[in-house]
Amino acid sequence: MPMPATIPSAASGCAPSRPRVLVCAYACHPTRGSEEAVGWNWVQALASFCEVTVITAVFHRDAIEACLRTTKAPWAAHVAFIYPAPRPWHYRPTPAWRRIEGSLLKPLMHFAYRSWLRAAARIAARLVAERHFDLTHQLTYVGFRFPGGLWRLSPPFVWGPIGGMEDTPWRLFGALGPVGMLYFGGRNLMNRLHRWLLRTPRQAALRAGPGLIAATSGIAGALQRCYGCPSTIVSEVTAPTLRAGILTRRAPDEPLRIAWSGEHAPGKALPLLLHALAGLPDSVAWRLTVFGSGSCTRRWHRLSRKLGLEACCRWRGQVPRQVMLTALDEAHLFVITSLKDLTSTVLVEALSRGVPVLCPDHCGFTDAVTPTCGIRLPIASPPTFVGALRASLLLLHADEARRRALAAGARRRAHDFSIEAKALALEAIYTRVRGPAHR
Repeated sequence: MPMPATIPSAASGCAPSRPRVLVCAYACHPTRGSEEAVGWNWVQALASFCEVTVITAVFHRDAIEACLRTTKAPWAAHVAFIYPAPRPWHYRPTPAWRRIEGSLLKPLMHFAYRSWLRAAARIAARLVAERHFDLTHQLTYVGFRFPGGLWRLSPPFVWGPIGGMEDTPWRLFGALGPVGMLYFGGRNLMNRLHRWLLRTPRQAALRAGPGLIAATSGIAGALQRCYGCPSTIVSEVTAPTLRAGILTRRAPDEPLRIAWSGEHAPGKALPLLLHALAGLPDSVAWRLTVFGSGSCTRRWHRLSRKLGLEACCRWRGQVPRQVMLTALDEAHLFVITSLKDLTSTVLVEALSRGVPVLCPDHCGFTDAVTPTCGIRLPIASPPTFVGALRASLLLLHADEARRRALAAGARRRAHDFSIEAKALALEAIYTRVRGPAHR
């Protein structure tokens, strides 16, 4: 599908006070989660104060154009999308490519994605030659290995949110299983090599300067250690519109309703929660709802039966995002067990619904979950985490007043991840990158 000869009218006729920004966001979709949600939500934030031209993957086109036709949101008048022509060797998140991505063949996915980035860079170079842009911004995918080609162009460059630089803690490998240990062990080793040896990310980080954005404090530390570059921390995830109304209350005789969501893969480590639940006294009533699916689904079903938990577990599989949000409205707690992640979209979705979060004290969870909205759990070892999780479940089962205080704090904390908060953070970064004349 060829690129349009000109930028669509949404990007022309902009107000002089709005900076013109050229964004590369391979992942950008109005209804999906994960990286597609990151791209879409950041574009919305940017379009609230900029004129934005977005280069994105063509298979998002139908959903994007349907949304733009129906939305009445003011930001939609300030964004236009361009879709590089697809090629058979370009990466596309089909089931086959997903299997490759989760295997030792992942370098093939890297090659295919870099091929798409080269096509996007050629389009970007042509656009910059044809018209003025105040800034360029490499947005998604957020992995540090892929800074794209915008940094080579003349306008000031912004890169981020950057992720992927942190390793899976070796001390937690006992919770991964043999396949997970092999995959994440290989990933840790490749990460270490790539952090220090890949030249392009280092060059792009130096080119970005004050426009370097880290998704978490851990990533900010890695950027400083590896490249000598300071960065601004802006979480990759964005909270949905906050739910108004009364917080979910648990009656004294009501089971504690727990929600868990994620890909059923070794790194998400649902068995840690299952083992914590298996050790609860019989007097503690609970119900667990599990969302998602993946290669570990059958194995985790078998484990829940082996531990005698099946009667209290409900496996919902993949559900539309709105169904997930409605289910969170009914939950008393949301539990995260990921051994490797950034911040996780579903975390801020839980906060926005007034649901306290129990999570490992690492990755972006450390930044997002404060003592006012949840409990961060120590990760010295898998047994340590399981024990701390079990103790926290016991505490909040017995103390509804404490749980409700955390629920109110969760809703307050979600404001920090809103589109409006993201726009303010990005406007400050853009102003700094453009220099004193624009302050």
